[in-house]
Amino acid sequence: MPFESLIAGLSDSPNLPTFLRLLLALAIGLFVGMERERRRREAVVRTFAFAAVIGAVVGMLGDAYALVALSLVGILVVLLNVEAVRTGEGAELTTSAALVLTAFTGVLAGVGQTFTPMVLGVTTAALLAWKTPLAGFTTALTEAELRSAVLFAIMAFVIYPILPEGPVGPGEFIELREGWVTVIVISALGFLNYILLKVYGTRGLGITSLLGGLVNSTATVAELARRAGEAPAGPERAFVHRGVLMAAFAMIVRNAVIMGLIAPYALVRAAVPFGAMLLSSFLFVRFGPDGGADRPAQGSDGEDIVTLRSPFSVSAALQFGAILLALHVGSTLAQRAIGDAGVHLVSAVGGLISSASATASIAALYASGALSASSAATAATIASLTSLFVNIPLVMRLLAGMPEQRRIVLSVLLLCAIGVAAAILQQQF
Repeated sequence: MPFESLIAGLSDSPNLPTFLRLLLALAIGLFVGMERERRRREAVVRTFAFAAVIGAVVGMLGDAYALVALSLVGILVVLLNVEAVRTGEGAELTTSAALVLTAFTGVLAGVGQTFTPMVLGVTTAALLAWKTPLAGFTTALTEAELRSAVLFAIMAFVIYPILPEGPVGPGEFIELREGWVTVIVISALGFLNYILLKVYGTRGLGITSLLGGLVNSTATVAELARRAGEAPAGPERAFVHRGVLMAAFAMIVRNAVIMGLIAPYALVRAAVPFGAMLLSSFLFVRFGPDGGADRPAQGSDGEDIVTLRSPFSVSAALQFGAILLALHVGSTLAQRAIGDAGVHLVSAVGGLISSASATASIAALYASGALSASSAATAATIASLTSLFVNIPLVMRLLAGMPEQRRIVLSVLLLCAIGVAAAILQQQF
């Protein structure tokens, strides 16, 4: 058919690659220029389109022509800023940078690249379009938040690359790089938690209990119980049962996420106990006697229940790393001495201290091949169960003689029993 012949002829044409390169450059220039047109800048749609196409043409001609053309774009940028200053609008620095980058993007399209020019075009348009949100976010950053971001970047992109690969030290069972990756992952989760707290604020004990449980469920439960024990009979005391269960739910979610990020197959082997505990805690919260509306986020003295003063703390990261290293060494030595039972014993002890550290250590052992998926799943379940169980003595001491104490203890015991039963069920089937 004539149409099919036309298509076949076009696909075989030696001019098609040239046409496509010019079309890509033109599309990128128009896409970026539309944002400048909407903001009524001096350089608008046609200027950006011409800059991109010029870049594509000279890219096809060769490097020498590309340098000349980019120099001409530089002259255009100078004239643009001179005109803007003359009319009293101020220098168009952002538009100038975008115009130069668009010309470079056109050169990349001209030499035959596709992915990089498209990414640069979309990124340029996004940076121009998101001026107000980016400016608002930047001005809202505190000094502590900015320092935290820099410290986290140093930890992830400076310290990590210089750490030795493979096991080091006596016995060669310490893997610094693998352990540091785990510290980075946990710190990133802490950053995410901080962002959630900043976005949602302390609008209710429900949110603060969840976010606190992601950070440290034991500390959150202790603080909730302490405040409820000091408060008179009322909404805050009645809410403590639900708050403790929400903190427990968040702890289980956090441990599951850690396992999923470092040892996903081991998480699959622990899916039944983790899923059962998550579902049970959710149902307890949702359909319990106090599962109604959320409560105020503040205690009787007006102080927040959970406060994150910094999104990242070097001392907290190092403390977590030290606990993780100790648990990793202890688990390895215990495994060499008495097998997987030693890992389970260390996991139980680690869950009393920090279930996140214990879970991360277990996942790292599995990832390094030192532990089977089944043993890792059992150890992670044990760490989460002991972290749940440690809440019972806290609640019994801080809520002694109160009706809320019995309900919390029974709920936590039932949650632990469900976790144990689910773990046995998964082992059997």
